[in-house]
Amino acid sequence: MASITSKPVLVTLRQLLSEIRKQSSTKKLAENQMVRYILDQYRKHQVTDQQLCKAVNEMHFKARTYYDYLHHSRKCKEINMEFKGKGERSIEDTARMVGFKLPHDPKP
Repeated sequence: MASITSKPVLVTLRQLLSEIRKQSSTKKLAENQMVRYILDQYRKHQVTDQQLCKAVNEMHFKARTYYDYLHHSRKCKEINMEFKGKGERSIEDTARMVGFKLPHDPKP
């Protein structure tokens, strides 16, 4: 990482920790093994990631990619739970789910 205090790197770290907090079962974030590993990697590469002969922003790219994966997998679960199949639905339920209203039957 170029610097742990640079704005994009710090924003990515905060987003990553926030996403882990939303999906974690432990109460304290400091007890989470994944969080400890991520913070350790951030500290290890805070001076420069040239130590590993990698591109300048590769460590930031990896962190951003991991955040995107966690965020979108959580969103996918939420969408699946919302629109999960509940068996056969009536026409009225289906129309209501997508935001339509059925015309009323005309009176004879």
